[in-house]
Amino acid sequence: MKTYQTEQIRNIALLGNTGSGKTSLAESMMYEGKVIDRKGTIAGKNTVSDYSEIEQQNQRSIFSTLLFTEFNNSKLNIIDTPGSDDFIGAVISSMYPVDLLVMVVNAQYGVEVGTEIFNRHAERLNKPMILAVNQLDHDKANFDATFESIKQTFGKKVVIAQYPLNPGASFDSFIDVVTMKMYKFNEDGSREELPIPDSETDKANELHNALIEAAAENDESLMEKYFEQGSLSEDEMRSGLSTGIKNREIIPVFCVSAHKNVGTKRLMEFIINVGPKPNHSPMLDNDSSTPITCDASAPTSLFVFKSTVEPHIGEISYFRVMSGKVTEGMDLTNANNSTKERLSQLYVVAGKNRNKVTELVAGDIGATVKLKNTKTNHTLCGPGLDFTFANMVFPDPKFRTAVKPKNEAEVEKLSELLHRAHEEDPTILVEHSKELKQIIVSGQGEFHLNILKWQLTNLQKLDIEYIPPRIPYRETITKVAQADYRHKKQSGGAGQFGEVHLVIEPYVEGAPDPVKYKVNGKEINLNIRGKEEINLEWGGKLVFYNCIVGGAIDARFMPAILKGIMEKMEEGPLTGSYARDIRVAVYDGKMHPVDSNEISFKLAGRNAFKNAFKEAGPKIMEPVYDVEVLVPSDRMGDVMSDLQNRRAIIMGMGSDKGFEIINAKVPLAELNRYSTTLSSLTSGRATYTMKFASYEQVPSDVQEKLLKAYQEQEEED
Repeated sequence: MKTYQTEQIRNIALLGNTGSGKTSLAESMMYEGKVIDRKGTIAGKNTVSDYSEIEQQNQRSIFSTLLFTEFNNSKLNIIDTPGSDDFIGAVISSMYPVDLLVMVVNAQYGVEVGTEIFNRHAERLNKPMILAVNQLDHDKANFDATFESIKQTFGKKVVIAQYPLNPGASFDSFIDVVTMKMYKFNEDGSREELPIPDSETDKANELHNALIEAAAENDESLMEKYFEQGSLSEDEMRSGLSTGIKNREIIPVFCVSAHKNVGTKRLMEFIINVGPKPNHSPMLDNDSSTPITCDASAPTSLFVFKSTVEPHIGEISYFRVMSGKVTEGMDLTNANNSTKERLSQLYVVAGKNRNKVTELVAGDIGATVKLKNTKTNHTLCGPGLDFTFANMVFPDPKFRTAVKPKNEAEVEKLSELLHRAHEEDPTILVEHSKELKQIIVSGQGEFHLNILKWQLTNLQKLDIEYIPPRIPYRETITKVAQADYRHKKQSGGAGQFGEVHLVIEPYVEGAPDPVKYKVNGKEINLNIRGKEEINLEWGGKLVFYNCIVGGAIDARFMPAILKGIMEKMEEGPLTGSYARDIRVAVYDGKMHPVDSNEISFKLAGRNAFKNAFKEAGPKIMEPVYDVEVLVPSDRMGDVMSDLQNRRAIIMGMGSDKGFEIINAKVPLAELNRYSTTLSSLTSGRATYTMKFASYEQVPSDVQEKLLKAYQEQEEED
């Protein structure tokens, strides 16, 4: 394969809801470019993109797949992405290395929830976009209704570049208002360019003028020409469209039937002629002290946007050449960890097919194998450069489960494989929770983590099981309480003796230090000699006051008392959960000249704290999350009802581009399998995000259930 120069390269990602036809469109593009001589199908399980066993089983894209095709003396790099929100990580990582997004919309359904989700991320990344209305050959295709839903979602930026003449099973023709021609496609795959029929002239002229006006608005000189002449030449219109698309001021709409190969060639022509070139696109954010330009003559830098491990090959690193050029055998430095890497082999990739090349220039996308210390989000630099590109940003997880191997001896293997899974897919988060005594895996949905389980079981031959994750409850107190405890042990020789008197109360941010307490009719005056404010690892605070006067307890024993209290804070008296937000004042006690030691005062402090805790109105606290649900209007009632059954507090509601938005605070304990339930209630049309908000006290009935469950567990143990 020849080396394409920067100006000859175009980089696109195909986005769209599941079932919109992205993989079929990619197949059609490769067929048009003669990279393949026969189109595969999803049903036939023989597409270039969906080549993994699990994708073929599910008949849907699960991973992002890098592809390429050659067309009109240009190279078109294509990334086919999953259509499910569960695999949003693969979608987002595909947006970073490309210069143009092609949003594929199903002509049967119009804008779907996936369209809206992916558009939000595209807006955040400021990525240019065009729209391809696909499946116009379907009986239920409705271009007008689809375009109306597109306008609602994408607003005034949307302009029609093409519209179909005969949508439906016989679809074979459309009007192109860029070239002002009718394109008719024959059964043998050939394309005819014909004059626009008289019956369509007025509509085509109206849309053509709207397109010209949109193009002119993005260039002052073009706007002046437009006002003077009332029109623009085709080249001038292309220039204006190119600028408008690059600036996200124009989103043109195209017509395709990937299945019939209708419109694909024309779409590719537009991308090559008008789409953003790599050297005309914004550079990824970086910390370089000098500007980095997409120039083949500049020093070399690469950004790794994806890493995978393939059977019989090992680790494959997918990268974009951000500046300069790379050649086979080139030595580069990993700017993230200062290690040296040699690119022993370079490939251009079409699914599982890798074609060796000797050189790739700025703006191109390729792959290499067996890098030792380079992972996703890493930057490789040539001599003279030392900077990193900013990490890709992914959404917070929405689904969590505990995982364990069926054979306990394979815990270490499981940990290693989960670490590797996170490196391949950063939206899979792994936590070895000391508190919960579980390995917690979090992802974007139940299907997402079921795919992980399939991979571990079938590819890595590790039998695992998912079990309900425990909830990281917290314990605290609601009122003042006093307790004292004497630890005394005599067993011949030196014994153990320590006595501690203390008061505890809830910690409140900004509250003044205590001066006196009145507990059970008894007044306790404090003389603070020392104060320690401890920010707890698990959140909240412990404030410890030394109020000992008269030498009742020697100062050297105070750290032991604090240690005993901390031990009980780590295993709360109610359910064994971490305790938080408590002030403790040790104000009196007793020592023995011979038998007192650190262990004695540690145990005395621990038990005095435990007894006081039980009298201080103890409460269990639970993690509460801010949840935002994006739901179609017709399913609003069902979703609201389900949220209320989950003890949700509705904080607000709104609407955005045809969807209703519900903002609520929901306890984590009630969010188990929520993504699955939400999908069931809305036929997969709703989505949500969740983010930790705070710890709140549980209702009394919930606390009783938790106490009972903990007591039963203790009795079993």
